[in-house]
Amino acid sequence: MSLYQIVILAIIQGATEFLPISSTGHLILIPYLLRWLPQGLELDVAMHVGTLLAVVMYFWRDIFRLFQGFFKILTGKNTLDGRLALYIILATIPAIIAGFLLSSGGIDNLRTIVVVGWMSIIHGILLFLIDRIVSSTQTLQDMTWKKAILVGCAQALALIPGTSRSGACMTMARLLGFTRLDSARFAFLLSVPAILGAATLTGYKMQAAGQSFLTQEMLVGAGISAISGIIAIRFMMIWLKKSSFTPFVVYRLILGIILLVLA
Repeated sequence: MSLYQIVILAIIQGATEFLPISSTGHLILIPYLLRWLPQGLELDVAMHVGTLLAVVMYFWRDIFRLFQGFFKILTGKNTLDGRLALYIILATIPAIIAGFLLSSGGIDNLRTIVVVGWMSIIHGILLFLIDRIVSSTQTLQDMTWKKAILVGCAQALALIPGTSRSGACMTMARLLGFTRLDSARFAFLLSVPAILGAATLTGYKMQAAGQSFLTQEMLVGAGISAISGIIAIRFMMIWLKKSSFTPFVVYRLILGIILLVLA
């Protein structure tokens, strides 16, 4: 791929990974509309690494406390950070199971603009209704293992292109009574093992195919997606302090309608 194509895709990946509008859907849509060749495994893993770096750099204090809390749990000290670390581990399990089942069940067949269009509309409507109707006052201190698993199940549904991993997690967290800000925070922290797992799996496929891990294109893709991701996370954390998900819902509906018309 040319440099400008890599830059565009990396910006889109970094931004849409953390906005509730589906990164996978956009990475399917853009090459389709512009008649580009598929970006391939190399750029995929690079952009995933970039978005992982974005989360780690933005939430490094939270992640450090989670690691501390996890090791305290192992020594018998029950802390909020330790429990939250365990909840993130529990919430990751449904996506692992779903990913394993779908990988052997033809998940690539779902990578169409029709699927992306319908999922964009359906999950946009769900996000709007739940965000408007449900009274949400809980914080991460109110997280339990049952709620974490339910958010994890929502994350597993995001394996369907067009759903949005962060959007599905935020929608479920809102349904369970969490504030917009804490819904986003948990979704972003939950992205660490999810993105790490996706990058590791893609990297394994690359290694099996004998492909190189360090190329100029991959470094550019990782760097741009990391910068774009940090900006997107910062934007969401500021936006959700005072505003709702409505603009993202409107975007999803317009996008979904356009895709279905094109299809």
